[in-house]
Amino acid sequence: MFNWSNFVSQCFNGLVLGALLALISSGLTIIYGTLGVLNLAHGAMFMLGGYAGWVAFSVTRSFIAAVIAGGLFMMVVGVLVERVIVRHFYKRPHEDQLLVTFGLGICLVELVRFFFGSLSKSVPPPAPLVGITPLGFMFYPTYRLALLGIVAIALLALYIVLYRTRIGMIVRAGIEDSVMVDSLGIDTDKVFMLVFGIGAMAAGFAGIVNAPVVSLSPDVGEAILVQTFVVVVIGGVGSFPGAILGGLIAGEIISITSMFNPAYSYVMLFIAMTLVLVLRPYGLLGTAGRE
Repeated sequence: MFNWSNFVSQCFNGLVLGALLALISSGLTIIYGTLGVLNLAHGAMFMLGGYAGWVAFSVTRSFIAAVIAGGLFMMVVGVLVERVIVRHFYKRPHEDQLLVTFGLGICLVELVRFFFGSLSKSVPPPAPLVGITPLGFMFYPTYRLALLGIVAIALLALYIVLYRTRIGMIVRAGIEDSVMVDSLGIDTDKVFMLVFGIGAMAAGFAGIVNAPVVSLSPDVGEAILVQTFVVVVIGGVGSFPGAILGGLIAGEIISITSMFNPAYSYVMLFIAMTLVLVLRPYGLLGTAGRE
């Protein structure tokens, strides 16, 4: 039976999930938009960032240190992966890119499973963010409210980097026309390395800040990867605002549908994606770009 209190609560849950998906998708969409590589290891990077933060928390007992460690560790991993593996596949067929990133994702998952086992790990939220907060019309977990703010700040930081800095201008130009950027004498190799690192960092950061909400396990990135691809399709490939809009839409669809029947949450999500592809093939805020 429909209940307004549950509906409002699910809307809040959808907003938090949508913001998280927007952050993860923003990393994926700038990687594909700039490099032309569809990174199937992005979900594994989300998971690995969570585990890196968990290790840091186990040593320091500091949530802030865990968040910093998760993000920075994944930026380093992203740079190494781009330099050692991905850079050799820019001019290869898309099928090769899909296979190598898919294989990389499997390797990362199995390495984590080998070193940490299959049992889930948990990272508790900071003491001030434990418990529930009265909002007047309902009570809501304090950390989930804080998570919304944390992700919003991270998205704002990404926006500033992409739209208010020189490197951001180069990245956005690369999304529109990478050949022209290369013709202007800009070292696209370094730009590509930085873009992949930023994309991996966004996934890793999301992985550790989400750890107090969903326990860490080697397979935690699989469902996130599927949802993230749907977000990118809905919002538009290569569009940072599209990633945010698509994430919020996907989060609300999953959350509200789960209130009625969780089994149909993915069905509704894929229906929404299909409608967008039929009515606007390049996504809600996307444009015709890299093929």
